[in-house]
Amino acid sequence: MIRFKDVTRYLGRKPILNGMDLEVEQGETYVIVGASGTGKSVTLKHMVRLLTPDTGEVWVGDDCVSSARGRDLAKIRMRFGYLFQSAALLQWCSVGSNVGLPLMEHTGMSKDEIETVVREKLELVGLEEAYDKFPAELSGGMQKRVALARAIIMQPEIILYDEPTSGLDPVTSRTIDRLIDDMRRELGVTSVVVTHDLHSALVIGTRIAMIDQGRVIEVAAPEEFVKSTRPEVQRFLEAQYITTRGEWERT
Repeated sequence: MIRFKDVTRYLGRKPILNGMDLEVEQGETYVIVGASGTGKSVTLKHMVRLLTPDTGEVWVGDDCVSSARGRDLAKIRMRFGYLFQSAALLQWCSVGSNVGLPLMEHTGMSKDEIETVVREKLELVGLEEAYDKFPAELSGGMQKRVALARAIIMQPEIILYDEPTSGLDPVTSRTIDRLIDDMRRELGVTSVVVTHDLHSALVIGTRIAMIDQGRVIEVAAPEEFVKSTRPEVQRFLEAQYITTRGEWERT
């Protein structure tokens, strides 16, 4: 579905991605973890060509996104929904307008048709009552849910999540986790999640990939990831007080 082939990206003289290879399978929730500055968000941005590799290739299905231009690139990007770390809502627009913006920009739907779809997506994330509110009236968790409704409004094949639980309390974080899992099960989307929250990663991920020094050093299902013998993985697990018999384990 999404493939990185020997991708390198420099920031100045320092490689942020250093010969990275990865493959995301259709319909899975692929979670990327790692320490700060290891290239997690940079990896995500390469998938939609917000950044371009200095060397190597990024593929989405049969399309090489890293070399696409113009309409071809726009067509590839339409396959994605993107949930930004900050939610990135327009503060001067209502919730309904924020969620409906992609439909207004990219379709010929009428105002009434857009409202119907927007209300359906808000109901999906449990915020149908927030249609006429403004972002400043909402909590951080509610803003993330509005941003998720906007991310799925065009019925994308793939959703990218950049630190979806960042800055949220544990209860709200678990709500976001459930929504991400719902998107995969109910809508059949492929999800790629960048997070520091390893508890979240172990709950929602079908596979977890750890990045270190610009490369993927481990990829495994959650139950195998916690058993990894790689010292980098074990240090990351221990820092969040996770063992091979933690509460995260699925029943």
